[in-house]
Amino acid sequence: MTTQHLTAGKNEVTFKSFGMDLAGDLYLPEGFDETKTYKAIVGASPFPQVKDQIPATYGPEMAARGFIYLGFDYLGMGDSPALPGEHKQSRYMFRLIENTWDAVSYLGTLPFVDEIYGLGVCQGGSIIASSAVTDHRIKKIAMVSGMMAADGFQWTDRNMVNQQIAASNASMQKMYETGEPDYVAPFGLNDEQSREDFVGSGVNPMAGESYDYYGRDGVKGPVAVPTYTNMHIGDQGMQSLISIGEAYADKIVQPSLTIYSSTAFTAPCSTQFVAKLTNEHEELAFDEFSHVDFYYKPEAVKASTDAVAEFFGR
Repeated sequence: MTTQHLTAGKNEVTFKSFGMDLAGDLYLPEGFDETKTYKAIVGASPFPQVKDQIPATYGPEMAARGFIYLGFDYLGMGDSPALPGEHKQSRYMFRLIENTWDAVSYLGTLPFVDEIYGLGVCQGGSIIASSAVTDHRIKKIAMVSGMMAADGFQWTDRNMVNQQIAASNASMQKMYETGEPDYVAPFGLNDEQSREDFVGSGVNPMAGESYDYYGRDGVKGPVAVPTYTNMHIGDQGMQSLISIGEAYADKIVQPSLTIYSSTAFTAPCSTQFVAKLTNEHEELAFDEFSHVDFYYKPEAVKASTDAVAEFFGR
């Protein structure tokens, strides 16, 4: 665990999880003073992002609003190592939760940290919601464009689900037998495609906005972010299909805020999750933004981070 002198702005840190050093960026507010205490946020990013994407956008924004923000690369992603004998780009749901618990533990060792909150975007929403069920060190949670409701979104078309499971099962078997990674493009987008080719393929209902962010020429694609790739380990579906954000919604006791686009294809992932909450919760829907707008477009990011800062600041 790093103990170097910390200053306002971005600080590169590491912390232990599964015995490995996970790479993180700790964003500290202007005028940071180690003798004072601050509210801290553990960030959770969309699948299959690294810390130079959503965390690099939301970290400075939350620090500018007076919070400490920790963004990090999960085990096997970006600058964080995979476990011995395992492959990179292996972002598995249950490990994401444990990495998050360890991130909370790390923040808990910092003498200038007061309360700890969780902020997740897209799949990060499910990670934060799931982590908070049994980690009450996290005092409040916020989900932006969150992918918490798996059933109504992922399981409606059983034929498609079974095809995804079959492909994931085959990939797992292949990797076990060969010892080599089997990389696929989960969204149908690889690192070389043009926007025209991807949108024209018709494989993704959010193709245009997805490409503008993740594509070869996108604002946070593999050219702009060298540690990122659209290729991912092929058995991911075996875990993403049993994401537990929605299943345990009624077990969450911390106050929560859910922010989403009411016009997005993914809106049911937020609304169905909210419908099952029994805690003190707030819901904020925007019809002028899309799912991916909340990742990087200034007006959408300002709307979400302002709301989160107000919610966490009470």
